[in-house]
Amino acid sequence: GDALCHASAELKSDREVVLAAVQQLGGALYYASAELKADREVVLAAVQEYGGALSYASAELKADREVVLAAVQQRGVALSYASAELKADREVVLAAEFSTRESDREMLLAAVQRNGNALEHASAELKADRDFMLAAVQQNGDALYYASAQLKADREVVLAAVQEYGRALSYASAELKADRDFML
Repeated sequence: GDALCHASAELKSDREVVLAAVQQLGGALYYASAELKADREVVLAAVQEYGGALSYASAELKADREVVLAAVQQRGVALSYASAELKADREVVLAAEFSTRESDREMLLAAVQRNGNALEHASAELKADRDFMLAAVQQNGDALYYASAQLKADREVVLAAVQEYGRALSYASAELKADRDFML
């Protein structure tokens, strides 16, 4: 990987050499020839190892959805190097948000505040974490959709969700929806 910086111009243009280098150290793409920075396979290998290598890719590949998704899944901040169109792509943005550790509560709560669907790919453990889900539904009641079955039957969690977003009641357990006292 690092050795590519000391390689001859000829080797920096050698596809096999550069591919081997970026598989070890994605950032080695920086030293590759312009032609190889536009080679989809080489760039994909680089961003899978280090998402930030997207910054060295050709403009065309910064607009390639598969390449950008691979980059942001590896390192969310790689989104800053994507084309304007992909920076506005919901799936790409969510992938960037979730590239950090799944248990990063602050990041997830911030994502939930913007979009209740941000919990779609969260772990089952997190979806069953009462304190986390209570905080999530207080920010975005629609997040109740992703809560565990047990939490969809939890009066306090459901009430917090419904107070934030009335239609969240549709995600509550059948037992709660049939509970006269709760519905009053």
